[in-house]
Amino acid sequence: MLLNDALWWDALSREVLLRLGVATLAGLLLGLDRELKGYDAGLRTHGLVALSSSLMTVVAIALYHQLGGAGSSIDPLRVIEGMAAAIGIIAAGLIIVKGGEVRNLTTAAHIWLTAAIGIASGAGYFALVIIAAGLALVLLVLIRFVERRLPAPEDSDAQSR
Repeated sequence: MLLNDALWWDALSREVLLRLGVATLAGLLLGLDRELKGYDAGLRTHGLVALSSSLMTVVAIALYHQLGGAGSSIDPLRVIEGMAAAIGIIAAGLIIVKGGEVRNLTTAAHIWLTAAIGIASGAGYFALVIIAAGLALVLLVLIRFVERRLPAPEDSDAQSR
């Protein structure tokens, strides 16, 4: 069986560690909101989703270059497509519909975004990571503040009576 050359500690660079570290930190920051609100998918879940997405992206890019680059038939984007499908399944598993009420939709979207931020970090797009994480935090904090000040939706049963 033919395998690619193994990479050990000497092959790790600050760049790889930075990509994994930034992803994990962004995931933890995003998970903090869910943790403070008491949702099951909190700090650890978001940190792990971001780290694993970043790791798979780094490995896909490294394998692409190690096994031939542009001259090969390897497509690192397939790994990202697979991650998108897998995280979609995980996020869908968080959504609960009970008695006509949908719960955990924001948490599912949060997990999806955390994976996307991990992918961006793994690809080295740090400006995108900062912008996306910042916008997510604004959405979660500022929009919640605005939602609390909006009038409550009227009860449809009360309208029909």
